[in-house]
Amino acid sequence: MEDSDYIIVGGGSAGCVLANRLTENGKFRVTLIEAGGSDARFYVHLPLGYGKLFYDPAVNWLYRTEPDSGLAGQRDHWPRGKLLGGSSSINAMVWIRGHRADYDEWGQQAPGWGWDEVLRAYRALEDNEAGEDAYRGQGGPLFISANRKGLHPLVQDYLAACAEAGLPENPDFNGAQQEGAGIYQMTIKGARRNSTARAFLRPAMRRPNLRVITKAQATRVIFDGRRAVGVEIDRNGQREVLRARAEVILSGGAINSPQLLQLSGIGPGKLLQSLNIPVLHDNPNVGDHLNDHQGINYTFRMKVPTYNDELRPWWGKLRAGMQYFLGGNGPLAKSINHAGGFFRTSPDEPRPNMQLYMQAFSTLLPREGERPILTPDPFPGLSIGLSNCRPTSRGHIRIASADPLAAPAITANAFSTDHDVREMLLAVKFVRHIAAQPAMARLIAEELRPGPAVHTDAALIDDFRKRSGTVYHPSCTCRMGADPATSVLDADCRVRGVEGLRVIDASSFPNLIAGNTNAPAILMGWLGAERMLKGV
Repeated sequence: MEDSDYIIVGGGSAGCVLANRLTENGKFRVTLIEAGGSDARFYVHLPLGYGKLFYDPAVNWLYRTEPDSGLAGQRDHWPRGKLLGGSSSINAMVWIRGHRADYDEWGQQAPGWGWDEVLRAYRALEDNEAGEDAYRGQGGPLFISANRKGLHPLVQDYLAACAEAGLPENPDFNGAQQEGAGIYQMTIKGARRNSTARAFLRPAMRRPNLRVITKAQATRVIFDGRRAVGVEIDRNGQREVLRARAEVILSGGAINSPQLLQLSGIGPGKLLQSLNIPVLHDNPNVGDHLNDHQGINYTFRMKVPTYNDELRPWWGKLRAGMQYFLGGNGPLAKSINHAGGFFRTSPDEPRPNMQLYMQAFSTLLPREGERPILTPDPFPGLSIGLSNCRPTSRGHIRIASADPLAAPAITANAFSTDHDVREMLLAVKFVRHIAAQPAMARLIAEELRPGPAVHTDAALIDDFRKRSGTVYHPSCTCRMGADPATSVLDADCRVRGVEGLRVIDASSFPNLIAGNTNAPAILMGWLGAERMLKGV
């Protein structure tokens, strides 16, 4: 097999962007390796179809964490995309960049990643339906839906209740400020999911200098001395080696990238030695600093119809299907998260530290043995969810075996700091405050989960430990940083201690941004490629 200049390991949110940008000038041959298969699946492209992908091993790694005392001893379910487009092909499609101050902090750790630089990049990569302004971009490869049409009527009641609770409407969370309540922009185009596979990889696959290999899992990086020169892959049970003339780029995400580094001899030395893996570079930060948002839903029985009434009965499913196939509209054409918001749990907070999600829909929070996500309850239900924006709890990723096909051990350590417990307690009280406002209270029959019997601080804490879980934003496990003693990468995403190897994905974040992480993962691919191309 012919050698490439660059090998990209992982065809997900960042990897697809890298493949596009590195092949654009025609100078380089690029090979992209994806452990999963094609994204050409009906439920991948159907916006509301992501509920069907939540437990589907054909497109999902289906990771589970170690038992977590912060979640009452439970093992959390961590879906991650295992197909072209990665998690951008199975996520809820919410487009949130993060707070300006998040990127100011990035710039302090990694010069060139501050707010001014990332704003320029976001505007360049976007084609925002809402139009171009000082913050939004138009004409870029990634179409962003403004999501202003076809919203459930309860969205307006929710926004009114937020305003009554002191959280005014914000027309653009990605604009001048993040705080407030409003409508979420979406990575949806023409009533279909607009994943990075669709927006970036498919156009690039027409180029003769890009080769895409699916159903091939990388098992280790190959080194000549301390320089990365290729990747070993497992394809159909056979091991092959692909060679890279210039560099190898890991884009497997916050779980798979540190796993592959550790399998390749880069990571905590004692751990690698215990598994008889030769240590190429001892760096305990590989797989460390795991940071993730934790979320919970408060669910209400409503006096008025919700999407439960439309999507549970057979005739409702039929109607929704006809709306979608005949007109490209209806509930199937959107994410279930129509609206949300960002708020501060205390006026002393310098910026929003909590995120809201409004769903005119209710279902059980997915746990092992329960019905799949997005199966509607048999009554009109509404959920108001929230997640913490800047948790101080940290976990880690550690390979548990030298077998590259074995899942790593994921230790989330959710709610392991007093700070995270205190702010979540204040946050769930604010959700109830929103629900108690006249605009919502007149429509609510009763609170179902956790229910009015749960009202003391101790009971509320016990409840969110039992019912919370990841909102699917793991990050920072191969983070960039100014200090080699506390990071894995330099500001160009190069792995310290070796040559010819970079990590460009959500694991590279210097810290976790406030909001959904797909936009910054795409940003990593965009700016990471830009920095690579400046150096050649």
